[in-house]
Amino acid sequence: MGKESKEMTVVHGLDLNRYIGRWYEIASIPSFFQPRDGVNTRATYSLNADGTVHVLNETWSGGKRDYIEGSAYKANPNNDEAKFKVKFYVPPFFPIIPVTGNYWVLFLDPDYTYALIGEPARSYLWILSRTTHIDDEIYNQLLEKAKEEGYDVSKLHKTPQADPPPDSDDKSPTDKKGIWWIKSLFGK
Repeated sequence: MGKESKEMTVVHGLDLNRYIGRWYEIASIPSFFQPRDGVNTRATYSLNADGTVHVLNETWSGGKRDYIEGSAYKANPNNDEAKFKVKFYVPPFFPIIPVTGNYWVLFLDPDYTYALIGEPARSYLWILSRTTHIDDEIYNQLLEKAKEEGYDVSKLHKTPQADPPPDSDDKSPTDKKGIWWIKSLFGK
């Protein structure tokens, strides 16, 4: 049996209260639709009153801030697997159609400082960190974990991150389309 046919291993017992907050994209397997010049890409998670997670994804492309918001929830609330569904509405500024994708936490260090996020088709992969950069040793460990889960890590693309990172409320123009986030996350 090939690695692609086996079930991926996910984190168990993820503590959402520790997981929420800002995560910087260190690297990803980008989709065809994702801007090749996207920099400072990040995700910010916060708890909603109903127990779901508010998701804000941001990137800067061509000097403009792109973003989209959605919500995440446990795929199966009756187990402790870190398998989530993420729902966005398309288009983001006139939401009509819900689009849902998978968000599986494949690895998370004990201090909740870096994470490996995937999805069952192995088309997309994200390396996230609480800081804009991680040590090569940690990066390479995450690459090995991704390989073990059947990913072709040669497709990973490192995401440029400014230090310090830009503010969300900075004065850069905002791209109101946001559609590339949907296509990037779900391969549509």
